[in-house]
Amino acid sequence: MTGPTQAALVLADGTVFEGEAFGAIAENGVSSGEVVFNTVMTGYQEVITDPSYAGQIITFTYPHIGNYGTNAVDHESRASFCRGVIIRDPARRASNYRSEDEFSTYLLANNISGIAGLDTRRLTRHIRDLGAMPGAFGTADEATLLAAAKAEPGTDGIDLVSTVTCAEPYTVNGDGPRTIVALDFGIKTSILTQLKRLGTVEVVPASTTAADILSRHPDGVFLSNGPGDPEPLGYIRETISELLGQVPIFGICLGHQLLAATLGATTYKLPFGHHGGNHPVMRLRDRKVEITSQNHNFAVEESSLVGAELTHINLNDHTVQGLACTDVAAFSVQYHPEAGPGPHDSRYLFDDFEALMESTNSTNGAL
Repeated sequence: MTGPTQAALVLADGTVFEGEAFGAIAENGVSSGEVVFNTVMTGYQEVITDPSYAGQIITFTYPHIGNYGTNAVDHESRASFCRGVIIRDPARRASNYRSEDEFSTYLLANNISGIAGLDTRRLTRHIRDLGAMPGAFGTADEATLLAAAKAEPGTDGIDLVSTVTCAEPYTVNGDGPRTIVALDFGIKTSILTQLKRLGTVEVVPASTTAADILSRHPDGVFLSNGPGDPEPLGYIRETISELLGQVPIFGICLGHQLLAATLGATTYKLPFGHHGGNHPVMRLRDRKVEITSQNHNFAVEESSLVGAELTHINLNDHTVQGLACTDVAAFSVQYHPEAGPGPHDSRYLFDDFEALMESTNSTNGAL
């Protein structure tokens, strides 16, 4: 029996972490991306299959990963778009009635590279202190990994949405009477599960024009989550601009940033982002606190908000977490109300979207 294959993670600043290869091994022994950390204690399969992680290497702060295995039901997208995973202590065996496969087998089957056994607490503190940064891990020598880390562009200024959006429109039959068009910037299965309670969901690529969307006669338009920087997505902002005032809009995560930017707000990159399932958010109208699921590296600058009022704030760092347009039927939140994984405190927002569609369309008549 052969022993574990030695591997290393090298950050762009030259910091080295030693570990063991886990999951798939890249052909050249190098996997690179922007290194971030996620604080969830469960839901690792949903995290890995969230398209919002495109371009990023996920560090799990919870040490024991893989203990309940994986299955064919908990995928959040058609594939994993992350660049790899970093864990402290992989479970030796899975134990759960829903488990269909071991975590390590799942990574191999889906060609996801990983590194295990390194000090994830030290790595998390490093990122927290210095910010998310490019890195490279694998079985290659340290010099090769350092060169790959320094050559990695990260996520700033790059259109990552085009790498994860659907190629063609598709329909998810719903239980309610409405028709909702969802712009796919990296939409998750859990979001579609919540939306189809309201009606049939027509999912369209991110490049779909406003004219095409309106020709489908939607009761509402949903702007989904997605990866990376909103700045280079001018073609999407143009579409949103043409939709505002024509149809009720609900945006989350990247969709929230794009709605704010369309209104004229500016966005900026957080030091290490929000990635986890326990972020406290206050709803300002009644000061109720929600525990939320979040996954984003960019945020909206509060002082730049125009044409909208602030509705939610993050109690950890007081960043903008929600807005409502003052002159048109549109609102958005920075977090993930579908919570896959995470708490369900914020699922009322889908009901708010239904109420907005009901009030707007009853006033304006059929679109």
